[in-house]
Amino acid sequence: MDQTVTALILLVALTVFLVGGLWIALSLLGLGWLAMILFTDSPAGKLMATTVWGSSASWALTALPLFIWMGEILFRTRISQDMFRGLAPWMAPLPGRLMHCNVVGCGIFAAISGSSAATAATIGKITIPELTKRGYDEQMAVGSLAGAGTLGLLIPPSIIMIVYGVAADVSVARLFVAGVLPGVILMLLFSGYIAAWALLNPAKTPPRDSVTSFGEKVYAARFLIPTILLIAAVIGSIYTGVATPTEAAVIGVVGSLALSLVSGSLTWETFNTSVMGAMKTSCMIAFILTGAAFLTVAMGFTGIPRAMAGWIATQKFAPWQLIAVLTVLFIILGCFLDGISMVVLTSAVILPSVRAAGIDLLWFGIFIVLVVEMAQITPPVGFNLFVLQGLTGRNMFYVARASLPFFFLMVAAVALIWVFPQIVTFLPGKMFKLG
Repeated sequence: MDQTVTALILLVALTVFLVGGLWIALSLLGLGWLAMILFTDSPAGKLMATTVWGSSASWALTALPLFIWMGEILFRTRISQDMFRGLAPWMAPLPGRLMHCNVVGCGIFAAISGSSAATAATIGKITIPELTKRGYDEQMAVGSLAGAGTLGLLIPPSIIMIVYGVAADVSVARLFVAGVLPGVILMLLFSGYIAAWALLNPAKTPPRDSVTSFGEKVYAARFLIPTILLIAAVIGSIYTGVATPTEAAVIGVVGSLALSLVSGSLTWETFNTSVMGAMKTSCMIAFILTGAAFLTVAMGFTGIPRAMAGWIATQKFAPWQLIAVLTVLFIILGCFLDGISMVVLTSAVILPSVRAAGIDLLWFGIFIVLVVEMAQITPPVGFNLFVLQGLTGRNMFYVARASLPFFFLMVAAVALIWVFPQIVTFLPGKMFKLG
């Protein structure tokens, strides 16, 4: 049968599965089974058993529940309050003033969370009421938080980087390090936009409460010390080669438990809730990954990825054209799927084409994370939109409209890493040389 017809039949089947409300993991497994039964002569049952077991036994995957647990623990501490108290005196002199706390606070919390929704929710619980009380423009406050909350995916440790690393067989440690500079640049783009907006709209920014001396700023910065130490322990141990991502995740869990204990928020109830929350999320992601692994094998047997890669080769697409097409594709998918589902659903078909185009899979991983960040603030299923809708009481379209400028800043970030790929590859290259 023609590969195009095969692909269309499978696409229709997947649509039926998802629209019918079948779990994503079961949809992937079912689609792989259907592809094997209808379009190949290979033993579907044996391949499913070996693939599901093999993907579940991945060493890289062991870091996943630990980083999720670390985020769950910190979500229940007073760390966000302390960050706001430590950052506010430093941000007040800048154009836009305390709205920069959204960006910097999310950037810091992202480095110990790994989750976009958790980052937006944790920082938003503190900054939204404070900014509203002080008279800051609500639309800019909501938009900046929506955009900055997505940093939870890009700044390591990142859950979606682990998922991509397992799916694409790319070093998770190198992905973590590769996300640092793009994350910092995205923070600068966000803060730069806020500053420019504030200069153009001075009436929408309230005056400073009071002038703070340098000594007072330094004293207030003591609230940031525990967070900075935890970030240094987790990311620093990976970059220096002292620990693998899994070992760094253990360090992060121990450190977050210590912070929770010192802050007085560690009780049996919060401990139990954090463990159960991490277990549920980890099992969901692992189940999806096993389904994606079997679908990848099934797609290989059908020959669809090979045919697609061959078609792209005959079309002689320039790499930038392929990236432009994939950007549009992922943005469209982001209207209907969450980030993890996007990665696992498309990796089986797209990665062979990306390899054929000569695109570095490490760079492509950061590209995917950036595009998935866009999906986080794209209606109707953008997770950050739901989070901010709950925090503000505003409808989703208000939140989406507020976050639109930050969506375009992410598009600009994609263009930047394409023109200057060293933004992604520089630090991993240095790490490799050190190793």
